[in-house]
Amino acid sequence: MNAKVWLVGAGPGDPELLTLKAVRALRAADVVLIDDLVNEAVLEHCPDARIISVGKRGGCRSTPQAFIHRLMLRYARHGKCVVRLKGGDPCIFGRGGEEAQWLRERGVEVELVNGITAGLAGATQCDISLTLRGVARGVTLVTAHTQDDSQLNWQALAQSGTTLVIYMGVAKLGEIREQLLAGGMAAETPVAMIENASLPQQRECRSDLSTMSEDAKLFELKSPAILVIGAVAAATQSAQYDLPSMATA
Repeated sequence: MNAKVWLVGAGPGDPELLTLKAVRALRAADVVLIDDLVNEAVLEHCPDARIISVGKRGGCRSTPQAFIHRLMLRYARHGKCVVRLKGGDPCIFGRGGEEAQWLRERGVEVELVNGITAGLAGATQCDISLTLRGVARGVTLVTAHTQDDSQLNWQALAQSGTTLVIYMGVAKLGEIREQLLAGGMAAETPVAMIENASLPQQRECRSDLSTMSEDAKLFELKSPAILVIGAVAAATQSAQYDLPSMATA
């Protein structure tokens, strides 16, 4: 008997950012597999479900992905409604796509439910608009940590003209700075480093590309944190840019 697996984004931490569809899935759940970065306050929406922690954190003991796959499959084949509850959005560095494919190949019905990703929420909490007419024509989301240790095309990123939002970059700040400088990005490019996005303990450190490693060390920046690199991360946008009038939009 096959039941359904919901791959649900819980957002960056603030339980009020949970979507109504995510709440509906949680209320229907028999089993919830929860990641470490999910705020457990959202579990008030599934008081009768079995809760299983399947955390995956860099530098910490993590639940093997193959084990998570088997758990979802086992409960689904027993007719259970399963929610795989992920921090942020399941399809933004959350393995949502690969988990959905693995389950569908085994005949399990899957539905993905978007969550607000930390890069967006953290920037908004710091009054940063990731795209801004006349300042940033786009936004690029990248991770500094890859499974196969492959290198990003830093030169292309440096010259893209978009706001860069970098996930999982705290341990590689020095490398990120050197690669972007070598790629042609200006040393004075503004940087915002945002820790614990959307939570009451959120902290932010404003810097620039040339000094961000030193500033992060003084600030004692810790994961989870995201980096926003680009003109929109300037401390006071209106003081530094002649912004177009919204009345003419």
